Amino acid sequence: MQENQTSDAQAKSRPRVIKKYPNRRLYDTDTSTYITLSEVKALVMASEQLVVRDAKTGDDLTRSILLQIILEEEAGGAPMFTEAVLANIIRFYGHAMQGSMGASLEKNVQMFSDFQARMVEQGATPEMWNQFVRMQPSLMQGMVGNYLGQSQTMFTQMQEQMQKQTEQMLEAMGLKR
Repeated sequence: MQENQTSDAQAKSRPRVIKKYPNRRLYDTDTSTYITLSEVKALVMASEQLVVRDAKTGDDLTRSILLQIILEEEAGGAPMFTEAVLANIIRFYGHAMQGSMGASLEKNVQMFSDFQARMVEQGATPEMWNQFVRMQPSLMQGMVGNYLGQSQTMFTQMQEQMQKQTEQMLEAMGLKR
C-alpha cells in the first residue's frame, strides 16, 4: 500500500510526456492515445504539468506547442494582446532587458492568476465579478492599485539589478572605479 502511494506521488510530480510525431500528431504517453491541440490546452487549463517532446529527436517542443495554443486563441475572436502589446514584446527581443522582461511578465501573470484564484475560492462567478466591479469602484481601485504597486516594486528591483550589473561590467572593463 505504501509503495503504491509513493509511485502515485512520483507519477504526479513528473510532467506528463506528450510526443509530437513528424505527421504533426500528438501522442499522450500517459493514456497511450493520440490527442489534439485542444486536449493539450485542456491539460494546461487543468494545471497539468506536461512536456512535449519531438518523437524522433527528443527535443523539447513545449514552448512552441504552448505558443501555438496562444496563437489559435488569439485568432479565435477575443484576443488578449493588442497589436501595440505584441509590437512592444517584439521590441524587447535582443534588448539588454529581454531576460528581465520575461521574468517580469511571468511574475505579473502569476500575481494576476493568484488574484483570480482567490476570487474563485471566495465563490465569485463571472456575473458576481461583473456586479462587484460595477458596485465597488473604490475597493476595485484598491485591489488594482495593490497589483500595480507590486508591479512597480518588481520594475524598480529590475532597474536596480540592471544598474548594479552595468556598474559591475564597467568596473570589470576598467571604465569605472
